[in-house]
Amino acid sequence: MKNKPKPDDRRDNVEKIQYDINHTISNYRATKDLINETDDEEQKRQLEEKQKRRLQSLEGKRSEIREEAKARDNQYR
Repeated sequence: MKNKPKPDDRRDNVEKIQYDINHTISNYRATKDLINETDDEEQKRQLEEKQKRRLQSLEGKRSEIREEAKARDNQYR
């Protein structure tokens, strides 16, 4: 018995990406508060590096959501 891959279903990709964006923004804000509260310079440095990666991730996710929305509008053609 062969396993068949599931067909590509992109209908809810925009919503999934938006959820990821909202979650990343929430984490960004919480970490920003933590950076302001901590006195540990090494921890601050590590958290600030993580924040930079989050901002890069948000740029990519926003680009991806635009592409998925266009694809949806064009009925994935």
